[in-house]
Amino acid sequence: MDPRSPTPALRALRLCLHLLMAALLVLAALRTETAAGVTAAAVTGAVYAAGALLPAVRSSQRAAAVWLLALFLSWLALLWLTPEGLWLAFPLYFLQLHLLPARWSLPAVALTAGAAILSYVRHGAALSPGVFIGPLLGAAVAVATVLGFQALYRESERRRRLIDELISTRAELAAAERHAGTLAERERLAREIHDTLAQGLSSIQLLLRAAERTLPAGSPAAGHIDRARRAAQDNLAEARRFVRALAPPGLEHGSLAGALERLCATHGTGGPEGSGEAEGAGGPVGTEAGGGSAGADGTTGPRVRFSVSGTPVELPTPYEVALLRIAQSALANTVRHAAASRAEITLSFMAGSVTLDVVDDGTGFDPAAPRPARPSAEGGFGLPAMRSRAESLGGVFTVESAPGQGTAVAVTLPLPDPATATATATGAVPAPSFMSGAPLPSLSSPTALPTGA
Repeated sequence: MDPRSPTPALRALRLCLHLLMAALLVLAALRTETAAGVTAAAVTGAVYAAGALLPAVRSSQRAAAVWLLALFLSWLALLWLTPEGLWLAFPLYFLQLHLLPARWSLPAVALTAGAAILSYVRHGAALSPGVFIGPLLGAAVAVATVLGFQALYRESERRRRLIDELISTRAELAAAERHAGTLAERERLAREIHDTLAQGLSSIQLLLRAAERTLPAGSPAAGHIDRARRAAQDNLAEARRFVRALAPPGLEHGSLAGALERLCATHGTGGPEGSGEAEGAGGPVGTEAGGGSAGADGTTGPRVRFSVSGTPVELPTPYEVALLRIAQSALANTVRHAAASRAEITLSFMAGSVTLDVVDDGTGFDPAAPRPARPSAEGGFGLPAMRSRAESLGGVFTVESAPGQGTAVAVTLPLPDPATATATATGAVPAPSFMSGAPLPSLSSPTALPTGA
């Protein structure tokens, strides 16, 4: 127990100890028959009061030890002069146990008990079991009381630290949830702007361009149509800027492959070990993050390798966002649960689809085992969220794992046709059939406005 950080209970115990010591000193002074005994009691009281008032005794073990030695010597003098000093042994036990470390306090208590027993002999008391049992029993009670209080104090401090850590963790969790909510709302707004405003403005622009081509030369409406088309084009560019600004931070400064490579690098301390060398056109490009980083629990994460196979193509923003989020969630599961030494993320571009694979050599699990109906504090939401992201884009999400055999997570998204992919990535839509000379459809027809990807 640290005497320098008193609690209300400790302050109450100190006050009781001061009152007990004062009462026993007054009793010894009143019952002694000699002036020397009264003087010894007064000196003992003065030494005790000095220690209670000096801040150094409460802040320094060395000063406390010197004070206890002076108090013990003055008590021995009182004990030599009068048997009434015997009663002061009990509060002395508490002082020694409280202020001295365990390796010194227990011998000091034993020495005090021995001095109390010898005082009986010194003043002519008949030897009996009570002569020995009294001081020893008092010492045992004091030791048990102080050690029990110290154990309770340590447990209270441990719980206080746990509560502080819990409050801190809750604050961090709330901040993380706010950040995740902000990112999710940014993604939602980006999708809404892309799927509504951007596509609508692109359709308006294409329709105005088609109308401009069908006007006779010198038509007075040509200038108005041109200005309207340019206004739609400017607003389409502004909508694209909004979509780019609302994209996830990992995609703000580069491609999906670059974002995934940076994601792998954040789980390694050694930096990229691979050279990023391409094995021919369309061949795999690999980068490996070495070392792993120490997690919150002191463990080291897996070595993570990233590779790209096939010929990369520009993907629509929703595809890039979904693949990046799935990779982040899968790699987080690997670091947190799999106890893996290696992991690999592969982005594969094929003729009609793009596939993301996250494979590790960790402990694995049984995908067919019953899952909790509700996510718990330990997780349980990651795989359903990844599956939902993939299926929302018409993709396929699969998990292959077995206990002790690692885990493989794969998501395959169908690529739109090249014209639609270009339109989705740039904010434009493919030209309708009337751009190649077909008759302009009636604006009242449901097919007049082309739909974007």
